[in-house]
Amino acid sequence: MSEITKSGPLLDGQGNLADYGWARQPWLDANLENVNIYGLKCLQPLRIKRWQYFGITTPTHFFSFTLSNVGYLGPVFAYVLDFTTGQYHEQTLNVLFGSGIELPRNSASGDCHYKKGDLHLHFFTVSDKERRLEINWPGFGGSGLSADVKLYLRDGHESVVNVFPYKDRRFFYTRKVNCMPTGGTIEFGWDEAKGGGQKTRKIYDIRPDSSLGTLDWGAGVWPYRSFWVWASFSQFLPGGRTLGLNAGDGIGNSPELNDNAIILDGKVHKLGDIAFKYDKKDFKKPWLMTSPDGRLNLEFKPFFERHAKTDVGILASEVHQMFGRYSGTLIANDGEKIEVKDMIGWAEEHHARW
Repeated sequence: MSEITKSGPLLDGQGNLADYGWARQPWLDANLENVNIYGLKCLQPLRIKRWQYFGITTPTHFFSFTLSNVGYLGPVFAYVLDFTTGQYHEQTLNVLFGSGIELPRNSASGDCHYKKGDLHLHFFTVSDKERRLEINWPGFGGSGLSADVKLYLRDGHESVVNVFPYKDRRFFYTRKVNCMPTGGTIEFGWDEAKGGGQKTRKIYDIRPDSSLGTLDWGAGVWPYRSFWVWASFSQFLPGGRTLGLNAGDGIGNSPELNDNAIILDGKVHKLGDIAFKYDKKDFKKPWLMTSPDGRLNLEFKPFFERHAKTDVGILASEVHQMFGRYSGTLIANDGEKIEVKDMIGWAEEHHARW
């Protein structure tokens, strides 16, 4: 399993991967103009998948915002989950051919944007150490949803970056950034206590000492039928250090390559294979995640299921994203044993025809 440590292009002039493996930073330039899977160049954009997904974990809620373009369609969506009450709301716009959705070439620079009337989602890359999300979604959940938050990376913060090869010049280039301290405000729902007979939107004060963000950036050309498992959390340890997990299965056709890692106080501690055990007929039952070398031993107990399904003929997607609590042990590269107790995160199974 080779580590990429130098900058360069993702694809060569013939559309083959110039390099693949894992990295701590996004060294490779996503030169998707070199994609070469069809004789007719005009058909190539229909098979390129790109997205930016942000998730913000606060002590009481999970907020998520996504802009994507999967070729035939551009899903734009947001969702909010209240951990205490289980109240949940999600809305999605499916934009034909992703018209009007702007996505940056790479994960470390450029802005992400979509606007339709008063609705807009704008993800600014102020720098690779600071992201800003400005959201205005009128009517979302009956109250509307707006956000103005900043996500920060401390100096030296590392990412979980992978280039996964598939057959026939297909590939997936991904960057996962865990544990970004997040601050700002999000407005959603009605504040009954402050209403005074009038409807007043509830304002959530997002604080970087208690809230952490996750970025999932992806670009690639996938096989038409695809599958993956993804598990993740970003939380604080006692004493203030941050702990993140990124783990997965089902991506690529290189058995020695995975994106499994512990992210401890901004440093990536690479893991080997992880075995996922869960009930595909009842995703709400506990999941078990273990590694043969004993460095990861976790039980994940779901308390909420997000089931999202799209089927528009040529394109279909179904995800069971479970939110729950992780407990168990993780072992860092230097042998430090980290106890995990009821840390909120998610685990998902996703099938796609795209």
